[in-house]
Amino acid sequence: MKIIVAGDGKVGLALTRQLLREGHDLVTIDSNPQVLHMSLDQYDVMTLEGNAAAMETLREAGVEEAELLIAATSADETNILCCLTGRILNPNLHTIARVRNPDYKEQLFSMREQLGLSMTINPELSAAHEIFRLLQFPSFLRRETFAKGRVEIVELKVFEDGKLNGVRLSELYKIAKVKVLVCAVSRGEEVEIPNGDYRLQTGDHIYVTARAANLSQLLKNLGIGMSYVNRALLVGGSRLCFYLAERLLRAGVQVKIIEKNETRARYLAEILPKADVVQGDGSSQEVLESEGLRRADALVTLTDMDEENIVISMYGSAAGVKKVITKANRLEYSHMFEDMGVGTVISPKALCSNNVVRYVRAMQNQKGSVLALHRIADDRAETLEFLVDDTVPWRGVPLKDVPVKKGILISCITRRGDTVIPDGASSFESGDTVIVVTTCESPIMQLQDIFEE
Repeated sequence: MKIIVAGDGKVGLALTRQLLREGHDLVTIDSNPQVLHMSLDQYDVMTLEGNAAAMETLREAGVEEAELLIAATSADETNILCCLTGRILNPNLHTIARVRNPDYKEQLFSMREQLGLSMTINPELSAAHEIFRLLQFPSFLRRETFAKGRVEIVELKVFEDGKLNGVRLSELYKIAKVKVLVCAVSRGEEVEIPNGDYRLQTGDHIYVTARAANLSQLLKNLGIGMSYVNRALLVGGSRLCFYLAERLLRAGVQVKIIEKNETRARYLAEILPKADVVQGDGSSQEVLESEGLRRADALVTLTDMDEENIVISMYGSAAGVKKVITKANRLEYSHMFEDMGVGTVISPKALCSNNVVRYVRAMQNQKGSVLALHRIADDRAETLEFLVDDTVPWRGVPLKDVPVKKGILISCITRRGDTVIPDGASSFESGDTVIVVTTCESPIMQLQDIFEE
């Protein structure tokens, strides 16, 4: 598929890397030649210097033959104009715009067709939603939702003194006492789709498929405390901070924000009157201690510098904060620092990349297309949700007899609102949705791709 990516910043680079991995033909547009040179050095991609919203530039990029235009420059208005111009030049073009300003929310909803937008992405809003969900169940390192919220895949770590250490997966039900399925295990640099003989050990990160309604019971039965977040400390008053603070305050959580810039701190205090906003350096140990770091139930570091977020999070973890979440745009930090006290690492650009990739795969396969896509285990595995239609083979056949490719697991089946954590006797039918977990390098475009030929 020919795709144009307008804007070669952090989000643009993340999209370029992921879409090239998917095998697409890309053209990248940016007004900064130095940024384009960096992109050209890293990736096999065509680059074009110019104004992405100008007709001449889009024509030169081949918009009239392209199937998708992604506008991810730093300016919302440029992104919207870019998509509108692209749609005028190519009425069949699919367009995705990054729009971050909450003031445009109403226009985007009511004027989507007039603006020529197929989809909008907001990295900060997506990240705020993800962080909020994690704070609802602080014991989970990560949560991914499927089947309209009825099913989740959650990440847990196996500790030496925990109930999971040394347990064979075939015996997991005796401890969990609810039907769950460990669909992937990350051990060191390796990620495996385990079978029943797999034995868990200290340090493993496990990815568990469970009904959303069973999450509380799962934690209780595993002996993992159900802690709740009543006081949250947010460091860095970014737009992401605003979105997150809004949600937390509506949920009745006490929110304190530390922001270095005085003007920004005053602005946040005005628009978030129920929050306690402090103007100060959140990387200062003295400031953190004086503002009640040790009394906080959760610490979320949201400054613009990954390194600063990591250091603050490590200090917060050492100070005994139960739940620590770190914003980092460089995904390599996630695996590197996961055991050093940074807690859960959230990448806004990665969340948006996943949404775009899901849309692209759906474009390629209108039948049996992917309904949801999430990456787990530091981007080394994928979880996908598919709708089963009449073209899918092996319907009605017990899973133990279905020839699924190596490195792929069907981890859940939903039928008319009823969720099944499957075993070998389970089967899927037309109209069901199924959740698939894969460690395969080649992308799964449609449900048919998981079966051996």
